[in-house]
Amino acid sequence: MSTMPKHIAIIMDGNRRWAKEHGLSTKLGHKEGAENLKRLTQYANKIGIEYLTVYAFSTENWKRSEEEVGALMILLKNYLDDLTKAADTENVRIKFFGHIESLSKMLQDSIKKAIEKTKGNTGTTLCIAFNYGGRDEITKATKEIAEDIKYGKINIEDINEQLISSYLYTKDEPDPDLLIRTSGEIRLSNFLPWQLVYTEFVFVDKYWPDFGERDLDEAIKTYEKRNRKFGGK
Repeated sequence: MSTMPKHIAIIMDGNRRWAKEHGLSTKLGHKEGAENLKRLTQYANKIGIEYLTVYAFSTENWKRSEEEVGALMILLKNYLDDLTKAADTENVRIKFFGHIESLSKMLQDSIKKAIEKTKGNTGTTLCIAFNYGGRDEITKATKEIAEDIKYGKINIEDINEQLISSYLYTKDEPDPDLLIRTSGEIRLSNFLPWQLVYTEFVFVDKYWPDFGERDLDEAIKTYEKRNRKFGGK
């Protein structure tokens, strides 16, 4: 892997369909998806991926049943609590972006604790997009830029791509080199529309719980064969 991607983004799709095919509840499908994220994060750290950004819960997912949403919140809390306990041995740094302030206080406390406990770790940075929507992120950034112009902090002439990027959740990370979406769906579903403009896409016809280390290796090999031109010849 001579040209390893520095930053991989993943749309973890297919938990519910995986559960249905295995005769299991949706809750157990999401549980297996969370376990798989744990496995793949450990593997990404092992092979030297610097950033791993995953789409865990979109702003549109609130439309799902109250039972399913509640189960997802509990799963996230348990996942974060486990990561926090293993922070010293896993060496993974946790970051979050999205409307975290609208989540329950208990979940917010787990998020803050995981971020604080892992902030000094030097391995893979796991960025979890939770209660996130790409258009919402750009709208939020636009309002903040407008407010800073209103109060004289910046001028209209200052607005360029770099400035806009600095108002996004991902301002401290490089744009993803590779996007992987599981389950066979071929769309972005409102995930990182600004950041993915020059990202290489790999769509995998497997549900997320079945996506393993070999599949990640294959996606990286596919990426390595691409000729990234960034708009050039």
